[in-house]
Amino acid sequence: MSTPELHWFKSSYSSSNEPGECVEVAATPATIHIRDSKSPHTAQVTVASSAWTSFLALVGEHL
Repeated sequence: MSTPELHWFKSSYSSSNEPGECVEVAATPATIHIRDSKSPHTAQVTVASSAWTSFLALVGEHL
């Protein structure tokens, strides 16, 4: 079974002109993949979509 190509994107709050600290994410129906935008070929973290939703809700409470 082959894995489809992931579509990575950065936050709209990231500046594409600066190499600053940023993460990229790619979504599948069941998982969210997270990687460092400065080192896209290194390790990535994969979490369940429900965990990502909970994380975003928690972060949103503190903005």
